[in-house]
Amino acid sequence: MPQAHPSSAPERDSWAIVLAMFGLGNLLNGVWMLVSPEHWYFHLPADIPGTGPLNEHFVRDIGCIFFLMGAALLLSIPRRNLRVPAMVAASAYSVAHALVHVFDTARGLLGPDHWRVDVGPIYVSTILLVLVTVKLTQNQRRARP
Repeated sequence: MPQAHPSSAPERDSWAIVLAMFGLGNLLNGVWMLVSPEHWYFHLPADIPGTGPLNEHFVRDIGCIFFLMGAALLLSIPRRNLRVPAMVAASAYSVAHALVHVFDTARGLLGPDHWRVDVGPIYVSTILLVLVTVKLTQNQRRARP
């Protein structure tokens, strides 16, 4: 059986995988928040109850943001010109969210244990998202004719 020449194989798009991971994560989190805000509030491993009492309406409001970010990231997979704007929007939200956590923890609104609780889900994920966005932006600039 003849072997396909490597240049005739479909181009591997590793950015599609990255966008799918971030997109699905945000989309599923948003759906969870919209469908079952109380379950999300008590079962997300980030000590959400430590931030104050449950407000289902507010959880759903924020769920809309996560749902729309996830949808934008997923929709950008086949539309390469939308990838950087979608990632910039997701990164901007994540940075703003992280800064709110820094501010509220530093002023004592959140307990001192929140520094530890927030390291992975808030700070590390934000840094990762920003670094990936910068790398994607650089790749898109190099790929322009």
